Formats: sequence, structure tokens, C-alpha cells
Amino acid sequence: MPALAPVITLLGGESCGKSTLALALHQRLAKHHGLRVALVPEYLRSWCQAHGRVPQSHEQDAIAAVQSRQIAEASATPGVQLVVSDSSALSIAAYSELYFQDTSLWHRALNAQSGYQATLLMGLDLPWVPDGLFRESVEFRNRADTLLRRALQGAGLPFQTVYGAANRRLHNALRALSPTLSPLLGHPPVPTDEAQVNRRPGWVCESCSDPDCEHRLFTGLLKAAPAAPSTP
Repeated sequence: MPALAPVITLLGGESCGKSTLALALHQRLAKHHGLRVALVPEYLRSWCQAHGRVPQSHEQDAIAAVQSRQIAEASATPGVQLVVSDSSALSIAAYSELYFQDTSLWHRALNAQSGYQATLLMGLDLPWVPDGLFRESVEFRNRADTLLRRALQGAGLPFQTVYGAANRRLHNALRALSPTLSPLLGHPPVPTDEAQVNRRPGWVCESCSDPDCEHRLFTGLLKAAPAAPSTP
């Protein structure tokens, strides 16, 4: 049985730059390094665009299952060396809790996430930009970020938080992914510069570059009641 291709997933709330980074990673690794990379889009957004609305509570589980299945199918595709997925079932689990107070999707989503080789969580340093379609608010983005961090940390799943805009974020992501990419590219892993990967432009705290400390900064956001369901 052919080996499965390693999977990199990008997570974060709305307007956090994960789709842009996923595309940039795909282009860099495929065009500049010659890797056969499968790019898996965010199925939740595709679903919303196709239906012209956000999912109802009872539709969330099926959407999460499709996202996980698409990732698994890409990983099992002959010839594919690497999978870059814009989101995973964890994002849908977070939205289900925020919109519907439904925590039932976390267990299956975390099981799927545990099989992926690398997880990048988008930093909150990029400005929130409305898209006129499905984005809720910067507060909603922050609450989703907090839930994702809490779930990953609670399950003991490693992740890297990546900051920066445009090429700087791509550079930081590539450094963070070095342990996953180095066997494919044929060179030793590049030591991760935590100060660079986890840098927060404009933040003065020098002791909060680890996820635990940053998580505490956003924990208070969960105390606010989530907005009424409207857009993911």
C-alpha cells in the first residue's frame, strides 16, 4: 500500500490570512521546489457560496466530514508528495460551538487532526476585512482563535502560530514547517526562530511568544456572548 502524503493544515478564524498563505505555500513548494503538492480548499466556504447562506446546526457534521474526507483523499492520491489544506474539521467544530453551543464535533475533528503532520495557526496581526458575504466580525474571529487554541492544547496536539504579512508570513511558515518539509526537499531541518515565527508587531510583552501565554491574552474573549448566527 503506497505511503500517505504528509498533511499540513492551516487554521484560524475568518479574515486571518489562511487561504492566502495556503495558496502561497502551494505555489512556492510546487513551482520553486518541484514538489507535487495537493491544495485542499476550505469546504465550509465553498458550501456557503454554493447555498448562499451559512449552515444550520444539523448540517455542520456532514460539512466537517467532507473536509476531512477531501484531505484524506488528497493524501492518498498516487504521486502526491504533500497536502496543504486550507482549514480542517476543527474550524467547523469551533464555528458549531460559537454559533450553536454545540460541542459534539470536537472529538471527531481532533481525531482527524491528530493524523496530520503539521498545523499552522494564523496569528491575529492582520487587519480584519469584511468580504460582503460571510464574515462576522473581528470579535468573532478572536473567539474562534481562542477555541482553536484551547482545543489543540487540550488534546496535546502541536501547532505553530505564524505572524507577518505577505512574504514575511510565508517565510515564517516555511521555517515553522521545516521538520515536515526537509525530508521532501532533501536537506536538514532549519532551526525555528521562535522570536521571528511568533512575533507580534506592536505588542510590548516579551514573555508571551509561546502559545500558552498568548492563549491567556484571548481567553477573556470567550466571556462575551457569541453573536446570533449569521455568517461563518
